[in-house]
Amino acid sequence: MTGRNVHIALVGNPNSGKSSLFNALTGLNQKVGNFPGVTVDKKTGHASLEDNTTATVIDLPGTYSLYPRRADEWVAYQVMMRVDTEVKYDMVLLVMDASNLKRNLLFCSQIIDLKVPVVVALSMMDIARSKGIEVDVPGLETELGVPVIPVNPRKNKGISQLKKALVQTAQQQYQAPQRDFIGNKELAPAAVSGVQKLLPALSDYAAVHYLINHENFPLPTQTQDAIEQLEVDNKFNPTKSQAQEIVQRYSRIRQIMKQNVVEPDPLQKKLFTEKLDNLFLHRIWGYVILLATLFLLFQSIFWLATYPMDLIDATFSSLQGSLAGMLPQTWWSDLLLNGVLAGLGGIVVFVPQIMILFGLITILEDTGYMARISFLSDKLMRKVGLNGKSVMPMISGFACAVPAIMSARNIENKKERLLTILVTPFMSCSARLPVFTVLIALAVPNTYYLGFLSLQGLVMMGLYLLGIVMALIVSFVLKMVIKVKEKSFFILELPVYRSPRWKNVGITMVEKAKIFVWDAGRVIIVISLILWALSSYGPSKRMHGIDEKYAALQQQAKTNEEKAGLESEKSTEKLEHSYAGIIGRTIEPAIAPLGFDWKIGIALVTSFAAREVFVGTMATLYSVEETDDNVPLREKMASAVRPDGSKVYTLPTALSLMVFYVLAMQCMTTVAIVKRETKTWKWPLIQVGYMTALAYVMSFIVYRLFS
Repeated sequence: MTGRNVHIALVGNPNSGKSSLFNALTGLNQKVGNFPGVTVDKKTGHASLEDNTTATVIDLPGTYSLYPRRADEWVAYQVMMRVDTEVKYDMVLLVMDASNLKRNLLFCSQIIDLKVPVVVALSMMDIARSKGIEVDVPGLETELGVPVIPVNPRKNKGISQLKKALVQTAQQQYQAPQRDFIGNKELAPAAVSGVQKLLPALSDYAAVHYLINHENFPLPTQTQDAIEQLEVDNKFNPTKSQAQEIVQRYSRIRQIMKQNVVEPDPLQKKLFTEKLDNLFLHRIWGYVILLATLFLLFQSIFWLATYPMDLIDATFSSLQGSLAGMLPQTWWSDLLLNGVLAGLGGIVVFVPQIMILFGLITILEDTGYMARISFLSDKLMRKVGLNGKSVMPMISGFACAVPAIMSARNIENKKERLLTILVTPFMSCSARLPVFTVLIALAVPNTYYLGFLSLQGLVMMGLYLLGIVMALIVSFVLKMVIKVKEKSFFILELPVYRSPRWKNVGITMVEKAKIFVWDAGRVIIVISLILWALSSYGPSKRMHGIDEKYAALQQQAKTNEEKAGLESEKSTEKLEHSYAGIIGRTIEPAIAPLGFDWKIGIALVTSFAAREVFVGTMATLYSVEETDDNVPLREKMASAVRPDGSKVYTLPTALSLMVFYVLAMQCMTTVAIVKRETKTWKWPLIQVGYMTALAYVMSFIVYRLFS
């Protein structure tokens, strides 16, 4: 296969170092989508090997064995069994954790018995040594009959040797071992032989899986019926065969471990990880550290992003001002300046904060602390009808509700999965971050308590905590309404603590910024252009009357200051009588009790497409109204006044608006994904209804309390 592209399926147990290896092999050449027919992440990437060979690496979901239970495990299983109609592979790259070899060898032995080309990447060797574990790699390679390459993706060690082994496997210098790891055919001799007559290409072990799971494979009806008949004729018992297989595999694994692995004395002193867990999982200090971590997370978004945001803001304001002086005063220059550039500035200015948020979340995941958050939260979650597994989708919701809701598929209990889906949108996603940032900067003083506690950071943290608290309260209420009786258990493997992979952090920050600019940017730009049209045009009679009125007043004006003032008044009046102004004025009576004016009303309407559109909407509305293009958006909003001369963005209005954005369901994509996951319009419609009502009531209360 020299000079060709090979397809590599990357598999392994969860927390085995699979993601690190994927990033080391593919770098920035990655693409994330969904596997055909299911909402499970499909990560693919391209890698350069040796001898002009390139590889398409398919990162399959982590799984502990070839007996799937969850949706993501079924995806990996069907690809491994070569029954996935769209995802194909030439060889398997299997990642094994050297520090937990016994468990990892079970899955490894199953893959080997499928008789597919396999290369094993042995990760976590440094952690194994710290535990006092020594692995005889050549001996292990001999026992398994496949190449075993020690790697450390974090330090880029062993990657060149791994690539060489992959190329040699692609060139068929390494082939699948002839002998089985265990006697698979002996599990059901007659039935296995019968399946192999129907499908001659199957190995003995693959034939066993066809007997167990053929109903889930895309086979002709005749073949399905024939396999079913073989099961009946030979009294095949899937549960008994699976149990026998696992017992036999672990018996052989124990022999291999005895000959090739030196393990430490069980009375060895506590490891560093265990000592840290005594602190981080402490029943009191664990929660104190968790709250401190969350505060630092949100405070850092302000600390680190201020300067790049100010620079971007100033750059766009300067660019708008320069172009305004160069371009002729026509409709297309107005569209460019107040539609395209204003909308684009509203997107790019928040890129530093998006990158910092995702960078810090990636660090928490990489270090192993994110799993501890799930563990700490399980007891509280159970009281409101959820469990510890609900925490990961909810934490993911801080980034985006769409993949977070998809990841709820890992929750086996139907009621807990539905409750998790219904409350995850309360988590303040990255789309809300631009809204919070603008409003906090406008209305909350930048004061510090005790020299380091920032009021702005505390307010930001309070908004995120409000979403969490409301999610728990709503879940507690819904658990009494939704009647499903099904017990569940929370089992979580806590990964060891590790230093973050800075390269991985950087890749994630860049990727998330690209996704934000491209995905959110397209929506914001389109809505900005529509808004510009709605804000620039109105009923011809009204607009013509305003032009005539101010033309007469301009003739009477004596000074340049008077003329500039009249021009500003004209822009404001034309905006109020534009189509956008008419829409805003129509809904203003309904939102006035919350402290919102008609411009905020327009932003609320457009935000139902996507929350981050709020900033683009404000940028367009104030750019159309404002005659000076050099003024940054924050200054335009800060100087905005009501007809009575009072400021629009006071503390009560800002807090009321932020609370509305925390609690309202303003994302059409999330509504669509909830419908897809629940397979009915019932739950997303209920969700939109109760979240909007809750947002209105809470905003009203907050506005009255602070007024």
